[in-house]
Amino acid sequence: MPVTIVLGGQWGDEGKGKITDALAATADIVIRPNGSTNAGHTVVTDEGIYKLHVIPSGILYPHCTCIIGAGVAVSPPDLLREIAALRERHARLGQLYLSDRAHVIMPYHPLLDLYEEQRRGAAGIGTTLRGNGPAFTDKVARRGIRVADLLPGSEALLRQKLEILLPEKNTLFVHLYHQQPLDLDELLNEARTWGEALAPFVIAAEVFVQDALAAGKHVIVEAAQGTMLDLDYGTYPYVTSSSPTAAGACQGAGIAPTQVERVVGVFKAYTTRVGAGPFPTELTDETGQLLRERGREYGTTTGRPRRVGWFDAVAARYTARLNGMTEAALTKLDMLDPLPEIRVCVGYRLGDRELTAPPAQLDQYMAVEPVYEILPGWQTDTSHAASFADLPPAAQRYVERIEELIGVPITMIGIGPARRQLVWRHASALA
Repeated sequence: MPVTIVLGGQWGDEGKGKITDALAATADIVIRPNGSTNAGHTVVTDEGIYKLHVIPSGILYPHCTCIIGAGVAVSPPDLLREIAALRERHARLGQLYLSDRAHVIMPYHPLLDLYEEQRRGAAGIGTTLRGNGPAFTDKVARRGIRVADLLPGSEALLRQKLEILLPEKNTLFVHLYHQQPLDLDELLNEARTWGEALAPFVIAAEVFVQDALAAGKHVIVEAAQGTMLDLDYGTYPYVTSSSPTAAGACQGAGIAPTQVERVVGVFKAYTTRVGAGPFPTELTDETGQLLRERGREYGTTTGRPRRVGWFDAVAARYTARLNGMTEAALTKLDMLDPLPEIRVCVGYRLGDRELTAPPAQLDQYMAVEPVYEILPGWQTDTSHAASFADLPPAAQRYVERIEELIGVPITMIGIGPARRQLVWRHASALA
């Protein structure tokens, strides 16, 4: 089956939008399976820079059908603003659809996110405050509002649900967070407006996708965030609220694992993460600041500065195996151009033990010391390379060493933000 999954192999922000955009040139459908507006993918074209949040990166190709899948938590006002912004730029866009089974971020979710982070104080998780976590909490607790509940004709059911939900939320607002309660009728009016505006986009997405696969269409699943933020396998509790793994991508997209042909893991040539949590290779010195400024390491959605560190091959190999990656893309190699030497974490040391995978215990992960291998830098501009052979020998060796450490062939190398700044290392990557 012609399904390709593109996912993050680190803590997110790896450049999945660039890789998806490149692969979408020959795809029929691109699906976003997880996450919410807390994620952001940037695509640089000749027409300008597009910062996408919940709309799949394939939307910039007129031939491409894009679907926001059932595993996404959708903020209707944010989605409608994103659609309007694309239309205002007169971009030649593909077709956009929204799953009727996707859950809705209601107005009380961002408030709960904010107030709970404030209550935690110094122990805060560092969420994006977009309501993602509280929305997924309601989903798992089987009390969530779905897109289907907003559609015209569903007003009575929506009122019934909110009459049960809102007293609980208002109890938290008033008695735990000491804030004002929300009004039921105002919520219903807002939801009705959303439903009317979104109705033209809403479909039974999983049926549409399965019909497309049966017809031989080429489908790309563009996962948000990164595997090290996975709810089960990431640095819990400093994780996202959904599963940005290959398995989670299948679930959120309405695709069976047996229909997947290709899993492309995207890795940055160094490592970044946003928010709190373990980060063994973090650089807090001038090198870290250099990489942050060269790589413009500030969140697409939040603008927050990202934490920066050396490439962590321990975490990368862990995610490669966990996702069954068939290949990898390495982005932002050009950001390393000025460095005289480059370090790669090849192991973790915890006391007198060496670890070959991230530990589950948070206190242990916070305490590990990275074991580094030092590679020579190349101190040459790589941004104009047209092929792997055009890269400096030291840069080629760096790519090959990363490939060896993670155990997955690197088929694509990003050397800049533009579409043309992508080195296709193997002809199979173009398929």
